[in-house]
Amino acid sequence: MPVPLRHFLRLDDFSRAELEHLFARTRVLKERFKRYELYQPLRDRTLAMVFEKASTRTRVSFEAGMYQMGGSVIHLTTGDSQLSRAEPIEDTARVISRMVDLVMIRTYEQAKIERFAAYSRVPVINGLTNEFHPCQILADVYTFIEHRGPITGKTVAWIGDANNMLYTWLQAARLLGFTVHVSTPPQYAPDPQRVGDAPVRYFDDPHAAAAGADLVTTDVWTSMGFEAENEARRKAFARWCVDASVMEAAKPDALFMHCLPAHRGEEVTAEVLEGPQSVVWDEAENRLHVQKALMEYLLLGHDVS
Repeated sequence: MPVPLRHFLRLDDFSRAELEHLFARTRVLKERFKRYELYQPLRDRTLAMVFEKASTRTRVSFEAGMYQMGGSVIHLTTGDSQLSRAEPIEDTARVISRMVDLVMIRTYEQAKIERFAAYSRVPVINGLTNEFHPCQILADVYTFIEHRGPITGKTVAWIGDANNMLYTWLQAARLLGFTVHVSTPPQYAPDPQRVGDAPVRYFDDPHAAAAGADLVTTDVWTSMGFEAENEARRKAFARWCVDASVMEAAKPDALFMHCLPAHRGEEVTAEVLEGPQSVVWDEAENRLHVQKALMEYLLLGHDVS
């Protein structure tokens, strides 16, 4: 029976039950990976990856994951395609989606990926936009579950910029029932309209935000596309570095996460990034496993073994 067409453009495109299914499948697929057990349910399926923003983890994790599941991959950048010559995104979607089974896009405006999905005949996955990064938060939440059990009822402290990562964490908090403590410089605070009814508390001091947290997480001070603001942001965020004192304010068994790449000495110290509470390397690896579960679900649904 054909699987209904679904896209994954925002974390809240999926229900809590669907996210929990993905986390359960991630555990199974990761265990199979660690046992070198062949599992190729996506034979004869093709993933097209479209990159308008540079990538390391997104490209490697999707490409390796699709090959491990028996499929094939086509890698496109703006320069490789007619997108560089102003072909309408709707036309690109109509064509690509007739030739492949799944599309992952890493681009700038969320509106662009939504326009592509509206004209696509196959599932579209958000590999990152300016507004959201749902695949990364899938990996982050799974990493927490792997190390500490259910995230429901826990506290996540976000220290730094109100960027695509934070807004996706807020979607996860709403769906999965945990609280986010947010500490940002005043001029880089979240947009209340985008926060909505998410379970969030705000703090001027990053140490106060980290107090009692089960997880402390951050990201670079300047996201891709905002490089012109580098110097201004470096000054504004000087107090928002996750260092040993911030981690000491959190629970003794609190984890530290960063989606990478990290700038040691800016948003996080080397001591924390390389320290015993850091799970950033597990977090990075788990992009592979959660995305395999995601692709499996979008193409095959729940009916897998």
